[in-house]
Amino acid sequence: MQFIAASAQQSVLKNTKHKNQFELSKLTLAIRNILLGTSVILMASPTSVLAETSTSNTIELQEVAVTAPAISDTQSVNGYNAKRSTTATKTDTELRDVPQSISVVTQDQIKDQSVQSIADAVRYVPGVQAAQGEGNRDALIFRGNQTTGDFFLDGVRDDVQTYRDVYNTDRIEVLKGPNGMIFGRGGAGGAINRVSKEAGWDPISQIMASYGAYDQKRISADFGQAINDAVAFRINAVYENSDSYRDGVELKRYGVTPTITVKPSDKTKITLGVEYFKDEHTSDRGIPSMNGAGNSSLKNRPYKIGDTDQFFGNAALSPNETETKAFNAMIEHAFDSGLTVRNRLRYADYDKFYQNIFARNSVTNAGTVQFGAYRDETDRENLINQTDLMFDVKTGSIEHKLLFGMELAKQETDNKRFQPTTGSTNIPGSTGTQPASNPFVPTASFAVLATNRKSDVDVTAFYMQDQIVLTPKWQAIVGLRHDKFETDFTDKIANQKIDVSDNFISPRAGLIFKPVEAVSLYGNYSISYVPRAGDQLTSLTITNSSFDPEKFINYEVGAKWDVNPNLAFTAAVYKLERENVLIADPSNPAANSILIDGQETKGIELGMTGNITDKWSVIGGIAFQDGKITKDILAFNTNGTRNPGSDILKGAELAQTPTRTFSLWNRYDFNEMWGAAIGVVSRSEMYAATPTASQSTILPGYTRLDAAVFAKFNKNTRLQVNLENLTNKEYALYAHNNNNITPGSPITGRATLIYDF
Repeated sequence: MQFIAASAQQSVLKNTKHKNQFELSKLTLAIRNILLGTSVILMASPTSVLAETSTSNTIELQEVAVTAPAISDTQSVNGYNAKRSTTATKTDTELRDVPQSISVVTQDQIKDQSVQSIADAVRYVPGVQAAQGEGNRDALIFRGNQTTGDFFLDGVRDDVQTYRDVYNTDRIEVLKGPNGMIFGRGGAGGAINRVSKEAGWDPISQIMASYGAYDQKRISADFGQAINDAVAFRINAVYENSDSYRDGVELKRYGVTPTITVKPSDKTKITLGVEYFKDEHTSDRGIPSMNGAGNSSLKNRPYKIGDTDQFFGNAALSPNETETKAFNAMIEHAFDSGLTVRNRLRYADYDKFYQNIFARNSVTNAGTVQFGAYRDETDRENLINQTDLMFDVKTGSIEHKLLFGMELAKQETDNKRFQPTTGSTNIPGSTGTQPASNPFVPTASFAVLATNRKSDVDVTAFYMQDQIVLTPKWQAIVGLRHDKFETDFTDKIANQKIDVSDNFISPRAGLIFKPVEAVSLYGNYSISYVPRAGDQLTSLTITNSSFDPEKFINYEVGAKWDVNPNLAFTAAVYKLERENVLIADPSNPAANSILIDGQETKGIELGMTGNITDKWSVIGGIAFQDGKITKDILAFNTNGTRNPGSDILKGAELAQTPTRTFSLWNRYDFNEMWGAAIGVVSRSEMYAATPTASQSTILPGYTRLDAAVFAKFNKNTRLQVNLENLTNKEYALYAHNNNNITPGSPITGRATLIYDF
C-alpha cells in the first residue's frame, strides 16, 4: 500500500507539471492526505480496517472543483517557419508530409517586412512573381501562368478582381503547381490562400500605426478576448490614406471584420464572421516601352524608367473602387466514432468599377505616343458551401486518413465595359499622337457601351482523398475530384445566350519516403483545368464554347528537411505542361478554331525558412525557370487573313517568367530590445509579355536591397522602421503588357508603432 501511495503521488505531481494552468493545489493536497492517511491506518490496524471495509465498500470524498482557462488553438505561428497546414490536403498535416511545394508567409514575416499587399507577401517566395494587373487587381504568375482568380480565403474561393489587404490575415499560404483536386477549377500554376485571424481564448489588444514616405498613413487594430469559457470574440479594422511616388496616384481604404468563435463542447467548434471592405485608389498602368533602333518593336525597353513619378494618361480620370461585403461560417464536430465533419459557407457580394486612360502603344523613335481608355463595371455574388468528412482507419499495419467532400457553388457576374465617345482626345480609334516627353493630359467621356455580359455559374463537386502511412518510412497520398461546371452566358449586346456544361476530373497522387523522421523525399503528379470562360468567367464566346477546357499537368519531385525544430530547407524540381490552347485553324481561320498543346515550364525551386540561431532568423529562396511556347501559335485578322507579325513562335519565352530569381531576408536580434534586418531581392531579365514575331519588350534584371530596424521599448511598445531600395536602384517592378510597365519605387521607408494594451 505504501508503494501504491507513492505511485499515486508521482502520477499527481507529473500531471500537475504538464497542466500547470489548472488550479490543482487543493486537489493534490486532498489526494495526498487521503493516501498517506490510508497507509498509516492500514499499517496500524489492518484487521479493523478490513472489517469496516467489509460492511461498506463506499468511501465518500469531499467534492473538489477544478477550473482552468480555455486554451486557444488560434495563436499565430511563432517565427518564420510554419510547420502545419489544413489547406493543402484539407486535413491538419505537417508541411513536411505534403508532397508539394508550399511556402507560408507567417504573421511575424508580415509584420517584420511591413507587408501590406499580396504583391508584398510573395516578394520572398521562390517561383512566384507579382504582375501589374492593369493597376486595379492582384495578379500573380505561378510557374509561367498568370492568374487573377486563384485566390482563396480559408480554403474558399475569393476570386473577384481586386486588391486584397492583409489586416485580417494571420498567414498566407502559397501552393505551387496545379491544385485542382483541392480547389477545383483553375490553380493552373498555383494558388494562394489567406488564413483569417480567428477569435480565440488568448486575449489580444493591439494597435499598429504607420507613417511613411509620400504621405503614407495607415492604422489598424486587432482586439479579441473570451466572453466566457464557450464564446470568444475578435474584431480587426484598418484605415489607410496614402499618396504615391507616382504623380496623382492615391490610395484610400478601410475595412472591419468582426468574428466570433463558439465551443459548446470540446468536440464542437463554430466560427462566424462578417467583413466590410472598401478600396479606392488610382488605376495606374505605368509607363510605355521605347522602340529600338530603326523603330524596331522587338526587344523594346521601358521608356525613361528613372522618371518614376511621371503618369502616362490622366490620373484624375482613372479611379478604381471596390466594395466587398461578405459572411463566413464554419462548423466542425468530432464524433465519438472518430468521424469529424466540417462545413464552411461563404457568401460574398463584390461591387467594382474602374476606368483608366493609359499609354496604348510604345514610344516611337520620333518620341510620340498614343493613349487608350475605357471604363469597366463588375458586380459579382458568390455563394459557396464546402462539406468535408474526415476519419482515420487502420487496415492491418497500414494507416489511412480518409477525406470525403462536396462543394456546391453559385457565382453570378454582371460585367459592362464602356469605350470613350467619338471625339475624345487620343483614345482608341484616333490617329493623333503626343510627345512622350511632355504629353498633355488626355481626356475622355465614357458613353459607348462596348460589352454587356452576364454569366451564371453553378458548380457541383465531389472529392475523395486518402493519406496513407504504409510503413514508418513510406507514405502516400491519392485523391480525385469531379467538378460539374455549368455556365449560362449571355451577351446582351449581341443577344446571344450560350449554355455550356463541363465535367472535370482532377487527380493527384504523391509518394513520400522518409529515410529519417526529419527528412521527406517526395514525388507528385497533379492535373487542373481552366474552363473556356476564363478565371473570371466573363470571356466565353460562340467560337470557343464547344471546346474542352485548358489542361495543366504537373510533375514534381522534391525534398523537405527540418534541420532542427525551427529551421527548414525545401527543394523542388518540376515540369508543368499546358494543353488545349485555343488557336485559329490555319486551314479555315475565319470559321474554325483548334486546340494545341502549346506551353511548358521546367524549373527548380530552393527555399529556407526559420532560425539559424536563437537570434538569427532567415527567409530565402532561389528559383530557376525555363518557360517556353512549344508550338507555333498563328495569328489571323478578323476577316480570316493571316497576320504573321502577331504569331507567337515555338521557343518564345513566357511572359514575366525570369530564368532566375533570388531573395534572402535576415533578421538579427542583438538583445531583447534591439534588432535589425537586411533583405535582398534579385531577378534576371524577363519579357513583359510573351513575344510575338514582330513585338516584344524586355524588363531588365535588377537587385534591390531592403532593411529594417526593430526596437522593443517594453512589453507593450515596439517600433520598427522599414527601408526599401536602399541603393535607389532604377528598375521595372512588373508589367501588364508591353506598354503597361510599373517602375519600381525609389528609396522609401515607413515607421510603424505597435502597441499592445
